[in-house]
Amino acid sequence: MKIMVSACLIGRKCKYSGGDNFDERTAALLRGHELVPVCPEVAGGLGVPRRPCEIVGDTVMNDRGENVGEAFRKGAEICLEKAREEGIDLAVLQPRSPSCGVRSVYDGTFSGRLTGGSGIFARLLMENGFRVVDAEEFASGEER
Repeated sequence: MKIMVSACLIGRKCKYSGGDNFDERTAALLRGHELVPVCPEVAGGLGVPRRPCEIVGDTVMNDRGENVGEAFRKGAEICLEKAREEGIDLAVLQPRSPSCGVRSVYDGTFSGRLTGGSGIFARLLMENGFRVVDAEEFASGEER
């Protein structure tokens, strides 16, 4: 199976803080599959580290109130094209991310509260017919 995966989940240091979201349980389940790692935020031109960002209304803002929605949309489009080119079977994405969140994202207040909804990239993948799960669902076996 060809799986597109949030690069931070497999240890790439592309998280906004400069770290990663490596999870051994998820990594173990991904072994043996052909992986296509992506970070839509980096693909869209945002650096590492970068300011924390959340979806606010119909765009993405950083914690200084700067609109970074264009970079998020650009990165999502670039990674969507890669998903098409690679012919992925599944995308396993980082939960709660403004790019990759599948079922919920932070609510835009930078207070740690979650709200239902999907990140920019996750939503674009789903709108284009790709099967998308977050890493927590994947690791629990809900979507395998």
